[in-house]
Amino acid sequence: MRTPGEDFELAAGFLFSEGVLSQPDQVRRMVGGPNVVDVRLRRPIDLSRFSRHVYTTSSCGVCGKASLELVQAVCPRSPVGAFELESELITRLPDRLRPAQELFALTGGLHGCGLFSTRGELLRAREDVGRHNALDKLIGSFWLEQRVPLDDRLLLLSGRASFELVQKAVLAGVAMVVAVGAPSSLAVELAASHGVTLVGFACRERLNVYSGFERIRR
Repeated sequence: MRTPGEDFELAAGFLFSEGVLSQPDQVRRMVGGPNVVDVRLRRPIDLSRFSRHVYTTSSCGVCGKASLELVQAVCPRSPVGAFELESELITRLPDRLRPAQELFALTGGLHGCGLFSTRGELLRAREDVGRHNALDKLIGSFWLEQRVPLDDRLLLLSGRASFELVQKAVLAGVAMVVAVGAPSSLAVELAASHGVTLVGFACRERLNVYSGFERIRR
């Protein structure tokens, strides 16, 4: 289930953020049809090791030990983020994403995510009825342009920060993840283990910092 649009980005972002593909040149071409994206690769790959670790099929959580180990196996390096931000800038991000959430404004039922510069500029946003899909579309758009890892960038999530979303951010090289809602305990553990700053409950009045405190000035 997904919101139609940016389907090639969705497919590419899913394959990359689940650790199946690492470089865009592994893709020979993508062919689209009604509710289908056929991804043709230059060389075959062994998918057997991913058969029990497709995170987007789980909405309520995954096995902690196996999940953390898989991220360690497929993540080439921890995100790089040599920056410090005022907490006030972070609390303004949800208001800056909202104008880009056009479908949410019409329906009230879509998730959104946005990538920001360290100056608080919205670089790109994506929406989808599935929060994992929205992030896959966002990451996939940069990955297809060969602009991953996303060093010195901030990711804003319109909902809560699950392990699955933080995992995708880690693989994309995002050093700060800001969520409007709560993080899960496994998301906090994963963020801390990779040096990612994880912020939850971000709004105009407040924010909670769960890991990577050194990047935020009060």
